[in-house]
Amino acid sequence: MDSKTKQMILSAVCKHFSVDPVGLGGSDESDVKTLYSNVLKASGKEVSSQNNEEVLKWMEYAEGLSKDCFAALEKLNVELAVKSVVLGDGLTPSAADVAVFAALHSSVIGLSDSDKEKIPHVIRWMNYIQIKEELTTLFGPISVKLPQFDFEVSKSVVKVDSKKTAESPKPLDKSEAQPSTKKAEPEEPKKKATKEKDAKKEKKKPAEAAPAAASKETELSVSLLNIQVGLIRKAWKHPSADSLLVEEIDVGEGKVRQVVSGLAKFCSPDDLTNRLVALITNVKPGKLRDVMSEGLVLCASNEDHSVVEPLLPPAGAKPGERVTFSGVEGKAEEVLNPKKKQLEKITPHLYTDESGVATYKGIPFMTSAGPCTSTIPKATIK
Repeated sequence: MDSKTKQMILSAVCKHFSVDPVGLGGSDESDVKTLYSNVLKASGKEVSSQNNEEVLKWMEYAEGLSKDCFAALEKLNVELAVKSVVLGDGLTPSAADVAVFAALHSSVIGLSDSDKEKIPHVIRWMNYIQIKEELTTLFGPISVKLPQFDFEVSKSVVKVDSKKTAESPKPLDKSEAQPSTKKAEPEEPKKKATKEKDAKKEKKKPAEAAPAAASKETELSVSLLNIQVGLIRKAWKHPSADSLLVEEIDVGEGKVRQVVSGLAKFCSPDDLTNRLVALITNVKPGKLRDVMSEGLVLCASNEDHSVVEPLLPPAGAKPGERVTFSGVEGKAEEVLNPKKKQLEKITPHLYTDESGVATYKGIPFMTSAGPCTSTIPKATIK
């Protein structure tokens, strides 16, 4: 590893621990693990021996990376498909994350768009670490053009699919640039009326283009949905609808929510009892066949809807915790407005990947214990 990359790793780790790199020794004469140990000692923070051992393994990994390391990037992409950070608690980055980020940065920014498309989880992770750790001033933005990560983060310089090309103004020829000195002749009334009519038509043209611009603005973020981990305490058949089940779901509110789901053809009440689910809790409460429902259980479905199952949060996820999406921030609506069709506009972007990980535009549904999953790969989620 060259001294420049070592210096970038040192700077990133120092920023992570809020340590001044001055006085820690040069990066030339020390290996990455030694640099990390020096920074950790200077920070005065205590780390468990097990955690420290894991961090040191990643430091060794970072030091072993070469500029021609696409195979390593592909391997890392597989690992990041099911988690938000390389080492840490849920969404919280560790020193290992910033070190690996610094080691990979120059290699990743040099990749072609087609190669970046092959490692979407690495790109998503690098965007997240850069924003979360405020590393933009040290490293500069990562240029990304990936349709499946069409998201924006406030105060971030990293905006996916945000490239715009401006057309240069068309040069005027002499006849357009120089005003005519010829005296204008008075127009005939008929011709004048026709010109006024044409002018009105021209004025209307921008208004006609408005719907296209408006449709662009209607794309909504998954952050509007309050998706929480729920634990089904009890389930039974709907009294007047064969296709429906009724569940009592605990989302950490001190009382259960009653939810009606169209799962009777795919699950029995026993299958659902004591099962974790991902529940949208800010849908407008309403009756389904005379039974009140206060939420929406998110389910994965195969292409012909012959197999349907609720998404499964990992063991260890806590009832009531909100499902998050790396790099996607925003406040959930108090209650979704059915008239605005917010849910209908967001759900087309929810799907499971080839490993069965539930995602929003390729970004995993994350809990403190890991991602929500399904046994159905490449499924739609509703």
